[in-house]
Amino acid sequence: MTRFILAAAGGAILLAAAPVLAQTTAPQATVSGKVQASTAPAPAGSEEWLRQRGESYSAAPDAEQNPAEVAETIRLNAEIAARNDAAERAEAESTATFERESARWREETARLETQRVQYEADLAAANAARAAYERAQAAWEAEVAACERARRVCVTAPPAKY
Repeated sequence: MTRFILAAAGGAILLAAAPVLAQTTAPQATVSGKVQASTAPAPAGSEEWLRQRGESYSAAPDAEQNPAEVAETIRLNAEIAARNDAAERAEAESTATFERESARWREETARLETQRVQYEADLAAANAARAAYERAQAAWEAEVAACERARRVCVTAPPAKY
């Protein structure tokens, strides 16, 4: 049993020390003998940029071009350009519509907010008037009750309704 415990403890120590040992190993020599001359990326779309991505383009001489294929390519390119222009116009119209509707919404929201604030001010004024009336009514009722208890005639008008 003690051998097993010693073996398990030794294995645990090796597992715990493995990252430290891995970090302290000497650096290895580089295998690649080819060093890239420039680290700056080539401009997008340039021949060097295409070559770095494994692409190459070279137009065939005019004598080897098929006129039907050239005409079809021109037609397809014109169709694609027309679709792109239409999409660009549609996007500009959508953006303009969005901006108009957004401005309209902001104006409507501001108007409604003004109405809400006015409503709250009116409500507060009405509540204050009601409270004042109720205080005046209570005071008048107390005065009338005092006159009745004293068995005298008190001629006072009740408070005006708010």
